[in-house]
Amino acid sequence: MSDKVKEDKVRLPLDKKTLLKAWELMCTAKRMSNLYNENIQITSKYVHATSRGHEAAQLALALQLKPQDFVAPYYRDDSILLGIGMTPYDLMLQLFAKRDDPFSGGRTYYCHPSLNDADKPKIPHQSSATGMQAIPTTGVGMGIQYKENQGLAEDYKGENPVVVCSLGDASITEGEVAEAFQMAVLKQLPMLYFIQDNEWDISASADEIRAGDATHYARGFKGLEVITVEKGHDFIDCYQALNKAITTIRKERRPFLVHLKVPLLSHHTSGVRMEWYRDDLEDDKKRDPYPYLKNQLLGFGIKSEDLERLEMSAIELVEKDFKRAQKAEEPRPEDLLTHIYAPTPITEEKGERDPKGKEKTVMVDSALFAVREIMEKHPEALLYGQDVGHRLGGVFREAATLAQQFGKDRVFNTPIQEAFIIGSTVGMSAVGLKPIVEVQFADYIWPGLNQLFTEVSRSYYLSNGKWPVSCVIRVPIGAYGSGGPYHSSSIESILSNIRGIKVAYPSTGADLKGLLKAAYYDPNPCVLLEHKGLYWSKIKGTEGAKTTEPSEDYVVPFGRARIVQEADQDRIDKGESCVVITYGRGVYWSESAAKHFPGQVEILDLRSIQPVDSDAIFVATKKHNKVIVVTEEPRGSSFAQGIAGRVVDDCFESLDAPVIVVGAKDTPAIPLNEILELAYLPNEEEVRAAIERVLQF
Repeated sequence: MSDKVKEDKVRLPLDKKTLLKAWELMCTAKRMSNLYNENIQITSKYVHATSRGHEAAQLALALQLKPQDFVAPYYRDDSILLGIGMTPYDLMLQLFAKRDDPFSGGRTYYCHPSLNDADKPKIPHQSSATGMQAIPTTGVGMGIQYKENQGLAEDYKGENPVVVCSLGDASITEGEVAEAFQMAVLKQLPMLYFIQDNEWDISASADEIRAGDATHYARGFKGLEVITVEKGHDFIDCYQALNKAITTIRKERRPFLVHLKVPLLSHHTSGVRMEWYRDDLEDDKKRDPYPYLKNQLLGFGIKSEDLERLEMSAIELVEKDFKRAQKAEEPRPEDLLTHIYAPTPITEEKGERDPKGKEKTVMVDSALFAVREIMEKHPEALLYGQDVGHRLGGVFREAATLAQQFGKDRVFNTPIQEAFIIGSTVGMSAVGLKPIVEVQFADYIWPGLNQLFTEVSRSYYLSNGKWPVSCVIRVPIGAYGSGGPYHSSSIESILSNIRGIKVAYPSTGADLKGLLKAAYYDPNPCVLLEHKGLYWSKIKGTEGAKTTEPSEDYVVPFGRARIVQEADQDRIDKGESCVVITYGRGVYWSESAAKHFPGQVEILDLRSIQPVDSDAIFVATKKHNKVIVVTEEPRGSSFAQGIAGRVVDDCFESLDAPVIVVGAKDTPAIPLNEILELAYLPNEEEVRAAIERVLQF
């Protein structure tokens, strides 16, 4: 029987075009992996992993995705990238970290994609993808659902977007994956968790690292439908299972987990070779998707010469692109400092700071009014976090009445999961929303730091400018009212060392409102540190935090300091003045202390921690030649000491006295007892002593 007659008589399980495309791309991926290994002396310069063994599962997914979909491939998913339309040359530019690498411009590893092409599924930036990608990607799903519920989504004629998060089974043990699953089932998000299980992490096998696979784990998340594909090397089985999940998600908008058992037929990475530890290679080779698909296609009556022609064409393309990619331009040194921050439209202080005829309002209400004005004007703005919803409106009442005014879809409570609160903003921003989120106390931010550092702060830089994360993160901070060791900490020194985010720490209601507005319109991630002791000005001496509410259009740019009080010019001319550089509650200790030195003390309120107003600091230093830095943090290794060091580095010739840093005591925690709390904190007397000391020089 001829091949043509046989093909006509066999009913194909999928259309022939799809089957042949899968074959062509599987040959492409196989040759890429083999070529990288054959040229290991060249390709191992930068670490990489390939999809060898996983090709069938990955191609079965990729060939069903549409441009409106989102996908988060992990570092072994180069077959997914081929399947959505990327070329071997595109991928090899990243393999060699070349300037024209379409994902990162040579900034990150092979198969760490960021893609925002109109004709392909969207890939927001993600880190090295060992579970951390689950939260940002689930944030995409939450954002898509929000847009659909609010009437903000495009009409895709029933082909609604699916959000795919690709995970290796070993990454399921990460706690952040649990947070993502929890929100996916709680909100019934249009998520597909695509789990590739090759029974290895690096050198640890499944029996060493897990009590059960992803399907067992998923049973704890009610509402997450699970599909298992036993033969993850069978393209047709994978395609059909994934088609069921994808079709259902597009229509019913609920989450699925598809677990595919696949062989790993190449090295963990170029630097961790399989021959060092693998004892199951012969068994895995029996499940190689390449000969399996070939035999299937031949059994369907597809001509062997057609398959060979496609394979040879794929091999030729891969080898040609490999040579071409090696010759591509390297990044230039001047590329290093591009895409650190996305340009912001807020560059000047504008609006009316102190409108006439208004009474002063407490700081917490200035923030509340700012958020209300934002949400009235911008339907893409939403607010979420712990206890910010309709019952309480925040533990400090900082969101009071907002849920009642804007509804539970726009202002809602989250579970206790700071990593999700912070990391989900990556996905929300990627779909065009502007999340305002709250971490209930600064002490609670630690579980979210991985997301803030690894995902949020690096997205714009490592995506080479494609994916800025536009979000506002509000964090009540500071010691007040015997808050004790878990409700009182200062964290600005940590945050100031996370490049790529902006951090403000205002001391007045007017500044808080102006900075909140600036943060909303800024395309970068912005953290607002809000001193809870200043919220109501209940601490004696902090009455200045209460201000007239500024006008609706009032904005304060990040990185712009404010002169709280100036010294008299005659004292400056005589060398009898100094400047106190501070922020937050430090402004009020400094004001109280300065009253003992009339006309001699300038107080500079930084307002922003990152970027910091270096120009204002240096101008003040050169004007007074004597500098004190006041902080609520313990002074050792602090942001304040960094400011002092910068003053010494850049203004040494202008200094007439040592730069003094006044801060809290160096204890592991802030005690609960009010006597101990007061002993811990800096105070007016300590600032006064520092002023007296520098003025003696």
